[in-house]
Amino acid sequence: MKVSVVLGTRPEIIKLSPIIKKLNKKSTSVIFTGQHYDYNMGMNFIDQLGLNKPNYSMKIPKTKPNLQISEIIKKLSKIFEMEKPENVIVQGDTNTVLAAGIASLKSNISVSHIESGLRSNDWRMPEEHNRIIVDNFSEYLFTPTQTTKQNLILEKVHGKIFVTGNTVIDAINLFSKISKKYSKLDLDMNDYVLLTLHRSENVDNKLILSSLVKSILDSNQKFIFPVHPRTKKRLYEFNLFKKLKFSKNITMFDSVGYFEMLELMKNCKFIVTDSGGIQEEATAPSIRKKVLVLRKTTDRPEAVFEGFSEIVGTNYNQILKSLTKTARDPATPKKKSPYGDGNSTNKIIQHLKNNL
Repeated sequence: MKVSVVLGTRPEIIKLSPIIKKLNKKSTSVIFTGQHYDYNMGMNFIDQLGLNKPNYSMKIPKTKPNLQISEIIKKLSKIFEMEKPENVIVQGDTNTVLAAGIASLKSNISVSHIESGLRSNDWRMPEEHNRIIVDNFSEYLFTPTQTTKQNLILEKVHGKIFVTGNTVIDAINLFSKISKKYSKLDLDMNDYVLLTLHRSENVDNKLILSSLVKSILDSNQKFIFPVHPRTKKRLYEFNLFKKLKFSKNITMFDSVGYFEMLELMKNCKFIVTDSGGIQEEATAPSIRKKVLVLRKTTDRPEAVFEGFSEIVGTNYNQILKSLTKTARDPATPKKKSPYGDGNSTNKIIQHLKNNL
């Protein structure tokens, strides 16, 4: 079974790390596209999680998505010609996933899509375009839940569908036990709310980002806010950065590594975010934190149905109301994670061995 694993962003590195660790290194090539906002940050993440240096690494210019995708397709096609894998493994919904899928399809190589079937039904999200396209030409689709499987059945995709859970739970099971030891975060603070923001539909819109910032400031909750580089740029551009920096209830610092983020999630009261991955991670047994989702829709409805997450939108009054309510009672339900028991990696690899 000769495979190539293609990844380009931090969520992909995290969710594919358990897979990469268990695949046969002699018959597996790992390709890092460098799609991450900061190339070195992505490489540091790979090193932090104990993964070998990728067999191939690219430095893709930070340009428009169409140019970025075309550049990745061009470079991947040359690599696939040399490697001649039987199958290409991708995860999620990034531009890297779309580019790798197209390059594989046009090179007559089958595609395995991990975390397939997610739908937000929000066409403003570039990720929605990417995952729908890739799902419809993948040969093997590994869905995290029955809900995501049903999405694919309704769309009549041609590939084989397997419900495996989400490898993000595998990753947390692997790394949460050692995160305190390896975290470089020196934080003398407790009783805080963790805040993350990065989605383009939120941070690239001045009115929405201003509303989010105002609600956070007016809540009087203590927040820890690791600021994504893209978000930091927009906060400066929209004259919002100083309001946060000099507020009494916000502690800001630059983006953190995976171990640091695990520690922040484990020790916070609850989480406020627009991240999809955090909605999943927060359901893991070692995390189990309530999540307020700063979006109008979610592609992780299972977490909402089970009571782990709540969609609060981007309206100032609604966010403030939800923050006040959750601060009084941030408890999560005593239920299993809807994203599996941490055995997704073994299931995926076994299905690949059975089918390749």
